[in-house]
Amino acid sequence: MANASLKKVLQTLLVLWIVSVATFWFLKLAPGDPVTLLLGAEYSPEAYARLTKELGLDQSLVVQYAKWMGNFVQGDWGRSYITRADIFQLAVMQALPVTLWLSALALIFALVVGVPAGMVAALNRGGPIDWIVSSLSVLGSAFPSFYLGIILIWVFGVGLGWFPTMGFVRPWEDLAGGLHHLALPAITLGLYYAGLISITTRASLIDVMGQPFISAVRARGEPMSRVVGVHAMRNVLMPLVTVIGLQLGGLLRGAVMTEVVFAVPGLGMMITTAVLSREYAVVQAGIILTALFFIVVNLLVDQAYQFLDPRLRKR
Repeated sequence: MANASLKKVLQTLLVLWIVSVATFWFLKLAPGDPVTLLLGAEYSPEAYARLTKELGLDQSLVVQYAKWMGNFVQGDWGRSYITRADIFQLAVMQALPVTLWLSALALIFALVVGVPAGMVAALNRGGPIDWIVSSLSVLGSAFPSFYLGIILIWVFGVGLGWFPTMGFVRPWEDLAGGLHHLALPAITLGLYYAGLISITTRASLIDVMGQPFISAVRARGEPMSRVVGVHAMRNVLMPLVTVIGLQLGGLLRGAVMTEVVFAVPGLGMMITTAVLSREYAVVQAGIILTALFFIVVNLLVDQAYQFLDPRLRKR
């Protein structure tokens, strides 16, 4: 058990190191010069050389990476060129909680909508309800999130005036106001996953309901609600957790466009703004946090398998 845990930790560190190297080198290949961007349209060669030296851009890429990584692992992530804000505070204390809140609300929406819809479709297999739910699930998982966000803003924000069209209120300071501001972004981000969860739940439940043990349970005279809710859904959880775990990392990917559309100050908005400003250190911090989120989710999914299937705990 200890060897397996140590192996996972080493794999995590290796993946994070590869991500840091790839991010650093690819950003250096991107067009644009942060020094020119900071100095503006008119500057002297002396000012350019001085700022280049201050930023450490006159050194080799290997030296730049070594210095950046050494500082990064010590918690010194540098400062933003534009706002002069501490990048650790900007990314971890300000942007990350916003993205996690948005992702959590989107996941809750997806589960609340997707699981019951998949169950209803499976229990009415081949009927009009199944056809309607399946069609809506496919449409939801195929609809572009940025376009859906614009439609929701136009209908429910501008037209009906039920929700704010942009901005953010911290839920940990004002829960009602925070949920009100994040409702449309959460629906926009969660609709794709609601469709995917519905499709997975339907397919898995149809397969489980055809198993011999379900026939035995029904022969004992147990009510249908217990047959489906306890015996069948317990076996649907494994593939459902797999799909959710694999797609959770995609929430951050979808959050980039969603946060930009709704002007939500999360990781996606931070990375997008940093890319446009050529703030390499901010982009690197955002990408590494995203990679860390992927890895942590995968580890949690592995642990969830052992919890859901007692047979795995003995191995």
